[in-house]
Amino acid sequence: MEILWTIIIGFVAGVIAKFIMPGDKEPAGFIMTTILGIVGAFVATFIGQAIGWYGPNEGARFIGSIVGACVVLAIYGFIAGRTSSRSL
Repeated sequence: MEILWTIIIGFVAGVIAKFIMPGDKEPAGFIMTTILGIVGAFVATFIGQAIGWYGPNEGARFIGSIVGACVVLAIYGFIAGRTSSRSL
């Protein structure tokens, strides 16, 4: 049940992260933004469990998921920016 909850929170966190970090390098599609938000929620869950903020069967909270989604969007934008500048 925690995985399903992480996916739902990641979906909402991805949409909010896109509003927080708009830009040309980030993915423009709704589906891609949602997937990166879900990945961000899983990253926040993993890091939070590794640091000790969350228990073994506990997922990331809403704010942690938004921060994780923003981090994943920033990394994606950085990588997309590097690959697009090399192709010119």
